[in-house]
Amino acid sequence: MRGSDKQQSQMFSYISPEERVPKSHPLRKIRAMVEQALKEMDGQFDQLYARTGRPSIAPEKLIRALLLQMFYTVRSERLLMEMLDYNLLFRWFVGMNTDEAVWDASTFSKNRDRLLAGNVARELFERVLEQAAAADLMSDEHFTVDGTLIKAWASDKSFRRKGERPAPPDDPGNPTVNFRGERRSNETHESTTDPEARLARKGDGKEAKLSYCGNLMTENRHGLITDVELVAPSGTAERMAASTMVERIEGNRPVTVGADKGYDTRQFVQDLRELNATPHVAQNLQRPGGSAIDGRTTRHPGYEISQRKRKQIEECFGWLKTIATLSQTRHRGKDRVGWVFALGSAAYNLVRLTKLLPPAQLA
Repeated sequence: MRGSDKQQSQMFSYISPEERVPKSHPLRKIRAMVEQALKEMDGQFDQLYARTGRPSIAPEKLIRALLLQMFYTVRSERLLMEMLDYNLLFRWFVGMNTDEAVWDASTFSKNRDRLLAGNVARELFERVLEQAAAADLMSDEHFTVDGTLIKAWASDKSFRRKGERPAPPDDPGNPTVNFRGERRSNETHESTTDPEARLARKGDGKEAKLSYCGNLMTENRHGLITDVELVAPSGTAERMAASTMVERIEGNRPVTVGADKGYDTRQFVQDLRELNATPHVAQNLQRPGGSAIDGRTTRHPGYEISQRKRKQIEECFGWLKTIATLSQTRHRGKDRVGWVFALGSAAYNLVRLTKLLPPAQLA
């Protein structure tokens, strides 16, 4: 018998969002890990907020919502608020009741900015790493480093000569700018939209874009991100960031550090050796003077393993850029972009851990 196409909706529901989310849904595993991390950060949240005044959005809900934005590739916070209004799964993950009002997008953004002062994203990243280490899922001896360019939220038209007063635009919405014949560099020009962004390109023949340089360190057992560093791009930025991250490795035991050919310089190899790290850098035999890595390193079986394992870091960059929408940042300034980069790295580790941890440890 054909059922009736009844359109009128019911006013009340006796099924909670908790019951509607399947027990096998991967967000359940992620939420358990996030809750453990947020509980450990409770004292840090207390220091960021006053004890009197009008209550703001709970920082725990802000972080859960921002993680959802990365998990589901939501392109803007305005769209995130729209989806949070009608999506029961999103409401459940954030911790909102079914009939609770959703925040205004501008209010959400202003409350999020308060978390920048407390370096909350980096702290969440560290707490998630502690859970991975407690489950013995991380190598503490073998690592990989690499960097990538993150396109800044600024157009090439904003890259103007320092101190120059721009002429009135012919079209305020989309002015005509002609750079033909003008030599532009980071020493003489800067973006009027985001002065901290730098003009950079990833390789020869590539187009130069206003960018930031995002750097990662991963461990070689499961490819989890163990450290992040966002810097202004330059000819040596990736190698300097890599040395900084290697220096932060805890303990005094010798470690190996894999990297691609761009890191095959004598200075970088020397810096790693001084930090008690063996440079498992891919050989660049076309470099003038030859490779800084010789047979004393390449003859060991561990070198070949590091070269095979270092490809895992490309999966991290791929996820951050395609899923977490970090191919181009929506924020301006090194601190804000670095904050989101650290949060995206924490989100990546959470997704990886759902596949690595047994169900009993995620309950």
